[in-house]
Amino acid sequence: MKRGLVAVLAGALVLSPVVSVPAEAAAKPKLGPLGYGKLKIGQTKKQARKTGLIVLERTDGGCTGFDLKAHRTPKDEVGGYISKKHGVVAIFAAKGMKTPQGVGVGATMAQVKKKYPGLREEINHWWVPAPGAKNKAQYWFLFDQKNKLTELGLVSPKQDCFN
Repeated sequence: MKRGLVAVLAGALVLSPVVSVPAEAAAKPKLGPLGYGKLKIGQTKKQARKTGLIVLERTDGGCTGFDLKAHRTPKDEVGGYISKKHGVVAIFAAKGMKTPQGVGVGATMAQVKKKYPGLREEINHWWVPAPGAKNKAQYWFLFDQKNKLTELGLVSPKQDCFN
């Protein structure tokens, strides 16, 4: 993205330099240790809606599925969950989304283990405490049979919406 600024101040022409930011750097959203942009793990449904980043999809029991407005999911999928009891408990990575450590869908298990040496295996997924989240969130990883990362999520340890 390029931006140039020309301003006329008190009769003088002031030019600022053109600032270049690689398009891919500006376009790649991050799934940070506490959330996605203003959307944070633990926010109530009302707080999450106020961010303007989500669209509520459906409610099952005590949980409401949502999509990120900028990254809609196919029918019968959701971009995350809001628990009635614990607030936002999961944000799933959309296409192109990466963690601050540079891990995204398509990474190999070896690459994930290198970035997250404390990776732990559970029955249905691998996980690690999200660095900097102070035990409020974990990164969850799902790999295919070829050890390629197929799904990535930021999940509250208190989540009560799935598995």
